[in-house]
Amino acid sequence: MQTIKFHVKTGDTVAVITGKDKNKTGKILKVDTRKNGALVEGLNVVKRHTRARNNQPGSLVEKEALIQISNIMLYCEKCKKPVKAKSSLLQDGKKARVCKKCGESFDK
Repeated sequence: MQTIKFHVKTGDTVAVITGKDKNKTGKILKVDTRKNGALVEGLNVVKRHTRARNNQPGSLVEKEALIQISNIMLYCEKCKKPVKAKSSLLQDGKKARVCKKCGESFDK
């Protein structure tokens, strides 16, 4: 099975471009390549019911749900906008993702 390459990685700051959390930003906690989604910290929060156990009562738990990769963009801290990234070679020969508008590197 072939894995799909995405424009975002775990730890990137992203902005949501569509949906109920539009224009909000957050940090990526996990990227799921099988479901084409990403968990973003504090965004797309849903409530889940937990069943009562022997020593725990039932309750409502709020947790993040997956956001489709197509609905998020990289967020540039320097531009303060969601931007597209391009690949460029650094002086040491490594490939890095940089902001198309200002040239700020996303790969630290």
